Amino acid sequence: QSSLQQITDSYVFSISISQFISNRNAHAGPAELDWTSDGCSYSPDDPFGFDFQDCCYRHDFGYRNFKKQTRFTDANKALIDSNFKNDMFNQCAKEKKRDACEATATVYYEVVKLFGRKTAAEIAEARRAAE
Repeated sequence: QSSLQQITDSYVFSISISQFISNRNAHAGPAELDWTSDGCSYSPDDPFGFDFQDCCYRHDFGYRNFKKQTRFTDANKALIDSNFKNDMFNQCAKEKKRDACEATATVYYEVVKLFGRKTAAEIAEARRAAE
C-alpha cells in the first residue's frame, strides 16, 4: 500500500472527525488528495437541526479519494459508508434528541448504501456513456 493510500485510510477511518476537519481546513497531506465536497449532496447538511455536514465531508473525501486511487471496490465502499454511519451516530451522541438523530442518520446511511456510486467500473461506464 502506498503512502498516499495509507494517509487516505487514516483520514477516513482512524483519526477523529475533528482532526479530519482540521486537516481538511488546512488541506493537510499530499497535494494529490481531493478535498472537494458537495456536503450531503441532495440532502440537507443539518436535517432537523442535526449537524451532519462534517460527516458528509469525510464521506465525500473517502469516495473521491478511493475513486481517484482506483480502489473504490464494493468492499471499500461498504467500509466508507459504515464509517459515515459511525460518524453520524457519534454526532447524535451530542444531540438532545438522540433517538430522532440516529433514525435520521440511519436514513442517510441507507441512501448512500443504495444510491452511492458503487464501483470504479460503473464510474468508467458512466463516463463512456456521457461522451
